[in-house]
Amino acid sequence: MERIFKVVVIGDKLVGKTSFIQHYSRNVFTDDYRMTIGVNFASKVLSWSEKETVRLHLWDIAGQENLTNMTNMYYRGASGCVVMFDVTSRRSFENAAIWKHDMDSKAMLPNDQPIPCLLLANKCDLPQHAITQCDMKQFSDEHAFLAWQKVSVKKNKNIFESMRILVQNMMTWEDLQMSCREEGIVTLVSQERKPPSCC
Repeated sequence: MERIFKVVVIGDKLVGKTSFIQHYSRNVFTDDYRMTIGVNFASKVLSWSEKETVRLHLWDIAGQENLTNMTNMYYRGASGCVVMFDVTSRRSFENAAIWKHDMDSKAMLPNDQPIPCLLLANKCDLPQHAITQCDMKQFSDEHAFLAWQKVSVKKNKNIFESMRILVQNMMTWEDLQMSCREEGIVTLVSQERKPPSCC
């Protein structure tokens, strides 16, 4: 059985979104990336279990501020989201709230719940951090992120571990929706099979 999920990766320009996606999807890293214009795509297939595979469609959304009016088109159909910032840049951290609000205001799951979003602090291998762990935890809680994590795309730190959290959440939600639909069908069938009332 194969499950398919769309995941959008958003945040300011130059925080490492394209590098993150390339490393996660192809297990390669290079500093020589051109700035994303509009949106780029990648795919990642996970062997989740003996019976299940997961195919992720990863959307790399450009971080230029003048493109945010187009994001509703890019967000459509998303099952998960990664909001990334540069741990050495206070501004990119503060703008993560804008990106999260943009996502929450333009896209929802089919049950009208917010899209689950990870908050990732990239470049944690660099020495000068502009944000503390307490800042990140408080920020994550205040803006209803699924989880937060420090990552280093360059050093391959916490990339796969953090994405596993997101995938697990998306699969759990899908399982719950399938279970609810099945219970609805069972209830309907059982009602139809009741003997007619004698009254």
